[in-house]
Amino acid sequence: MRFFYLITGLLLWQMSTAQQNTPALSDEFVLVIHGGAGTILKKNMTPEKEKAYNDALEMALKIGYDTLKKGGTALDAVEMAVRYMEDCPLFNAGKGAVFTNEGKNELDAAIMNGKTLAAGSIAGVTTIKNPISTARAVMEKSNHVMLIGKGAEKFAAENHQTIVDPSYFFTEQRWEALQDAKREDSLKQTQKTPDHLALKQPENRDYKYGTVGAVALDRYGNLAAATSTGGMTNKKFGRVGDAPIIGAGTYANNKTCAISCTGWGEYFIRLTMAKTISDMMEFGNWKLTDATNEMVMKRLPALGGDGGLIALDKDGNITLPFCTEGMYRGFVRQDGKTTVKIYKE
Repeated sequence: MRFFYLITGLLLWQMSTAQQNTPALSDEFVLVIHGGAGTILKKNMTPEKEKAYNDALEMALKIGYDTLKKGGTALDAVEMAVRYMEDCPLFNAGKGAVFTNEGKNELDAAIMNGKTLAAGSIAGVTTIKNPISTARAVMEKSNHVMLIGKGAEKFAAENHQTIVDPSYFFTEQRWEALQDAKREDSLKQTQKTPDHLALKQPENRDYKYGTVGAVALDRYGNLAAATSTGGMTNKKFGRVGDAPIIGAGTYANNKTCAISCTGWGEYFIRLTMAKTISDMMEFGNWKLTDATNEMVMKRLPALGGDGGLIALDKDGNITLPFCTEGMYRGFVRQDGKTTVKIYKE
């Protein structure tokens, strides 16, 4: 009988310990997404195109929301939301990626786990259908943080990622944008007058924009961030922007926030945008809104850049600042009510 009580007590202790080690599910969770920033004006948007963007943003939110509602992790949610946008030709990521000067589509992506600070990214790939999933594989199945080019593609193939022919990424709209950018470059090259006398052509900054991203807070209290992009139209020399650089265009830390950026990447890199905001919160006790506004609305334009970001803190507070004419964006909380916006308010 004494042995029976001993075994029973041991089993009860093990059950109690297991319950203590199982994270309690919260009723609260949040997902925020963006589809890029730039000169997005209602007067230039047809009703059909506006509806297409709104529907695509709604679907990305729904996919991420369903993942979180079922108890999926923030990592799962941001990956699935970004995967959908990579497959949608409306956005400059995956299927809708812009073309380089050489007429190629070079893709970058990054993902980060706010709980562990684990991160994975890839850059300059041309055959990976969903770069965000490969970035996650780099994080979880390698000893590295960033892989580039052919090496990243070899890693993707060995880890059962979907590989496609580069022609998969071709879209007529992005091809025409490349031709427009090349014509602008050609026009600038024909100007022989001194710089101070030359007619200055307005630079089309939209060629430098286009990213998709997601940040999430899951029911376990963990944050995650993901960003994916086709980069800059007409880019040369293997250029890489901020999206796949941890701390610049993508960052997540459970102590502070999760951030995904979009805009002129060179300036986001120089500001170490995402990590700087996190540090302002952790070491300077800044609030999320104050820190993001300081960086996006003041320091970014002061340096000569522009763009925006989505940010979510550990308490579920959201902010979506941008200093361009518009930014495709949206969010959803545990009640399932989605909010999608495109233009400045």
